[in-house]
Amino acid sequence: MARRGENIYKRKDGRYEGRYLAGYLPDGKAKYHSVYAKSYQEVKEKLLKCKADKQQFQSSGKLTVKELFEEWLCSVKLRVKASTYANYRMKANKHILPEFGGLRYENLTAKHLHSFMQKKLDSGLSAKYVSDIVIVFKTMTKYVSRVYGFKNPIADVILPKSEKKEMQLFTEYQQKQLTHHLLQHQDNTSICILISLYMGLRVGEVCGLKWSDIDFEKSILTVRRTIQRISTENGTIISIDTPKTNSSCRCIPIPEFLLKLLGNFGSQDDNYILSDSNHPIEPRTMQRRFKSILKKAGLPSIHYHSLRHMFATNCIQMGFDVKTLSEILGHSSVETTLKLYVHSSIERKKECMNLFRLVA
Repeated sequence: MARRGENIYKRKDGRYEGRYLAGYLPDGKAKYHSVYAKSYQEVKEKLLKCKADKQQFQSSGKLTVKELFEEWLCSVKLRVKASTYANYRMKANKHILPEFGGLRYENLTAKHLHSFMQKKLDSGLSAKYVSDIVIVFKTMTKYVSRVYGFKNPIADVILPKSEKKEMQLFTEYQQKQLTHHLLQHQDNTSICILISLYMGLRVGEVCGLKWSDIDFEKSILTVRRTIQRISTENGTIISIDTPKTNSSCRCIPIPEFLLKLLGNFGSQDDNYILSDSNHPIEPRTMQRRFKSILKKAGLPSIHYHSLRHMFATNCIQMGFDVKTLSEILGHSSVETTLKLYVHSSIERKKECMNLFRLVA
């Protein structure tokens, strides 16, 4: 058996074999080389020499940004969700590598990245999206610095300032108008929209709901999976995975009125609620259906994710404590809930301000 971390094995012919990472193939797969000897110690010494020679080559600065990016992507592939890896790969292939791929890492400077950010902003990309691209780049350079000891040339680069866009939400009247329309036209799509509006589920989570996730006796809905379309090197695919974080896997009590509505749509446990079959419907289709329903209801077009924001804001106005709301939403911290998902209308601000009384 190999000792932990040394990758040395005794072969059937009595010799010892040691393997070390020699590089990466064009498809991103790791490439290993082997050394052999009659004793464990002899192989260990050979491995140390090979690794030292490899390190000497790398420290010469001949590695390109593309080579290091491929190595980093391979290292994270088994540690992150498929959707996260696809996001890293897409941003690298579409934005970073066309600009920096052939550049030797030792020649990479902060000035290069500043020019790159300005170029992307001038092309019409939002500051937020450009920041997301740069964060991927910075994450890769942190890996290189940690593994190889190279100085991180872009560690101090400041991300472009992005203005937070206020999420467009419906007024209380418009929410009632939407709810009325959904109740008047009940089907599997309508019930799933109501689940997002009154329970705060993300679009991918509601697309991934199965009837087996509903406990009618305990009035509990369990979020176990999320569905999304992700990019791969061979095109896009539908990904069915666990939710984005551990805290996103959660149990939520179902409001009584919603439980009764769900009882009218009973189906096979293994069927998805939205499709009422064992084949899921992807979020893009759900979003198109949502836009169509808004149009039929005479309501302005908003993003599906606004339903989650409206749920959070309504909960705060009804007196939910932030910790409870944070767990219902599946956040890892209450700071995320307060920062991103609680919105105050001008009417609510007036109510709060009118709590003041003149003390004479």
